Amino acid sequence: MPDELLTPKQVHAEYGFSQQALANWRWTGTGPEFIKLSPGRGGRIKYRRSAIERWLNEQTVRTGGAAA
Repeated sequence: MPDELLTPKQVHAEYGFSQQALANWRWTGTGPEFIKLSPGRGGRIKYRRSAIERWLNEQTVRTGGAAA
């Protein structure tokens, strides 16, 4: 099964991250990996579901403060 591509709006609906938060994370390079389908500021952005899941796993902190 191919990895599903999600728009920022779909990511917001499914994971709850605002579209502005996603844009800020893209700008700072701290969020999940993304795909830019067209050049320029208005370029279309997509996220692989696997990239979001991987990023979430990397953000998970175990009890006691150790990174997962």
